Amino acid sequence: MKHIPRKRFGQHFLADGGIIDAIVNAIDPQAGQPMVEIGPGLAALTQPLVERLGHLTVIELDRDLALRLRLHKQLTVVESDVLKVDFTALAAGQKLRVVGNLPYNISTPILFHLLEHVAVIEDQHFMLQKEVIDRMVALPAT
Repeated sequence: MKHIPRKRFGQHFLADGGIIDAIVNAIDPQAGQPMVEIGPGLAALTQPLVERLGHLTVIELDRDLALRLRLHKQLTVVESDVLKVDFTALAAGQKLRVVGNLPYNISTPILFHLLEHVAVIEDQHFMLQKEVIDRMVALPAT
Protein backbone atom coordinates (compact mmCIF):
# COMPACT_ATOMS: atom_id res chain seq x y z
CA MET A 1 0.00 0.00 0.00
CA LYS A 2 1.54 3.29 -1.15
CA HIS A 3 1.61 6.29 1.17
CA ILE A 4 1.80 9.80 -0.24
CA PRO A 5 3.82 12.15 2.03
CA ARG A 6 1.59 14.73 3.70
CA LYS A 7 2.90 18.27 3.42
CA ARG A 8 1.09 19.41 6.58
CA PHE A 9 3.17 16.91 8.59
CA GLY A 10 6.41 17.93 6.85
CA GLN A 11 6.89 14.30 5.80
CA HIS A 12 9.97 13.28 3.84
CA PHE A 13 10.94 9.63 3.73
CA LEU A 14 14.36 8.01 3.65
CA ALA A 15 14.78 5.64 0.72
CA ASP A 16 18.51 5.17 0.01
CA GLY A 17 19.60 1.87 1.57
CA GLY A 18 23.24 2.96 1.76
CA ILE A 19 22.34 6.10 3.70
CA ILE A 20 20.03 4.14 6.01
CA ASP A 21 22.82 1.63 6.76
CA ALA A 22 25.28 4.46 7.45
CA ILE A 23 22.82 6.14 9.83
CA VAL A 24 22.10 2.92 11.73
CA ASN A 25 25.82 2.14 11.98
CA ALA A 26 26.49 5.66 13.31
CA ILE A 27 23.76 5.28 15.94
CA ASP A 28 25.15 1.84 16.87
CA PRO A 29 22.04 0.46 18.59
CA GLN A 30 22.65 -2.40 21.02
CA ALA A 31 20.14 -5.09 21.97
CA GLY A 32 17.93 -4.05 24.86
CA GLN A 33 18.71 -0.32 24.76
CA PRO A 34 15.61 1.83 25.29
CA MET A 35 15.26 3.84 22.09
CA VAL A 36 12.55 6.13 20.74
CA GLU A 37 12.20 7.03 17.08
CA ILE A 38 10.38 10.25 16.23
CA GLY A 39 8.42 10.14 12.97
CA PRO A 40 9.18 6.62 11.74
CA GLY A 41 7.09 7.10 8.60
CA LEU A 42 7.40 4.07 6.33
CA ALA A 43 9.84 2.34 8.74
CA ALA A 44 12.94 2.68 6.55
CA LEU A 45 15.06 3.42 9.62
CA THR A 46 12.74 1.61 12.03
CA GLN A 47 13.25 -1.87 10.60
CA PRO A 48 17.06 -2.00 10.83
CA LEU A 49 16.93 -0.38 14.27
CA VAL A 50 14.47 -2.90 15.69
CA GLU A 51 16.46 -5.77 14.19
CA ARG A 52 19.39 -4.71 16.37
CA LEU A 53 17.44 -3.60 19.43
CA GLY A 54 14.73 -6.25 19.69
CA HIS A 55 12.16 -3.58 20.61
CA LEU A 56 11.63 0.06 19.67
CA THR A 57 9.17 2.76 20.71
CA VAL A 58 8.03 5.00 17.86
CA ILE A 59 6.11 8.28 17.92
CA GLU A 60 3.95 8.86 14.84
CA LEU A 61 1.30 11.55 14.34
CA ASP A 62 -0.05 10.29 11.00
CA ARG A 63 -2.83 7.83 11.89
CA ASP A 64 -2.47 5.89 8.63
CA LEU A 65 1.23 5.31 9.26
CA ALA A 66 0.61 4.52 12.96
CA LEU A 67 -1.88 1.85 11.88
CA ARG A 68 0.76 0.21 9.66
CA LEU A 69 3.39 0.41 12.38
CA ARG A 70 1.10 -1.34 14.87
CA LEU A 71 1.39 -4.48 12.71
CA HIS A 72 5.01 -4.84 13.92
CA LYS A 73 5.00 -6.74 17.22
CA GLN A 74 8.43 -5.41 18.23
CA LEU A 75 7.18 -1.82 18.17
CA THR A 76 5.38 0.22 20.79
CA VAL A 77 3.51 2.88 18.82
CA VAL A 78 2.72 6.21 20.44
CA GLU A 79 0.23 7.94 18.14
CA SER A 80 0.69 11.56 19.12
CA ASP A 81 2.14 14.93 18.33
CA VAL A 82 5.74 14.59 19.56
CA LEU A 83 5.48 18.03 21.18
CA LYS A 84 2.86 16.61 23.56
CA VAL A 85 4.83 13.49 24.51
CA ASP A 86 6.18 13.32 28.06
CA PHE A 87 9.59 11.75 27.46
CA THR A 88 10.23 11.61 31.21
CA ALA A 89 7.19 9.38 31.69
CA LEU A 90 8.09 7.40 28.56
CA ALA A 91 11.58 6.74 29.96
CA ALA A 92 10.12 5.01 33.04
CA GLY A 93 13.35 5.47 34.99
CA GLN A 94 15.69 4.58 32.11
CA LYS A 95 17.89 6.76 29.90
CA LEU A 96 16.46 6.99 26.39
CA ARG A 97 18.26 7.15 23.09
CA VAL A 98 16.21 9.33 20.72
CA VAL A 99 16.50 9.19 16.93
CA GLY A 100 14.57 10.42 13.93
CA ASN A 101 14.33 11.92 10.49
CA LEU A 102 12.69 15.09 11.77
CA PRO A 103 10.03 16.98 9.81
CA TYR A 104 11.42 20.34 8.67
CA ASN A 105 8.43 22.37 9.81
CA ILE A 106 8.79 21.43 13.50
CA SER A 107 12.46 20.45 13.89
CA THR A 108 13.34 23.39 16.13
CA PRO A 109 10.31 23.03 18.44
CA ILE A 110 11.10 19.30 18.79
CA LEU A 111 14.69 20.05 19.83
CA PHE A 112 13.50 22.58 22.43
CA HIS A 113 10.86 20.14 23.70
CA LEU A 114 13.53 17.48 24.19
CA LEU A 115 15.61 19.94 26.25
CA GLU A 116 12.84 19.78 28.86
CA HIS A 117 13.60 16.06 29.26
CA VAL A 118 17.39 16.13 29.09
CA ALA A 119 17.70 14.28 32.42
CA VAL A 120 16.24 11.11 30.86
CA ILE A 121 17.94 11.29 27.46
CA GLU A 122 21.26 9.52 26.93
CA ASP A 123 21.82 10.77 23.38
CA GLN A 124 20.01 12.03 20.29
CA HIS A 125 20.62 11.31 16.60
CA PHE A 126 18.63 13.29 14.03
CA MET A 127 18.53 13.90 10.32
CA LEU A 128 17.77 17.58 9.78
CA GLN A 129 17.49 19.75 6.71
CA LYS A 130 20.54 21.88 5.98
CA GLU A 131 18.51 25.08 6.48
CA VAL A 132 17.72 24.05 10.06
CA ILE A 133 21.39 23.41 10.82
CA ASP A 134 22.40 26.70 9.16
CA ARG A 135 19.98 28.55 11.47
CA MET A 136 21.29 26.69 14.53
CA VAL A 137 24.92 27.64 13.89
CA ALA A 138 24.30 31.18 12.61
CA LEU A 139 25.63 34.16 14.52
CA PRO A 140 23.02 35.98 16.65
CA ALA A 141 20.84 38.49 14.78
CA THR A 142 21.69 37.06 11.33
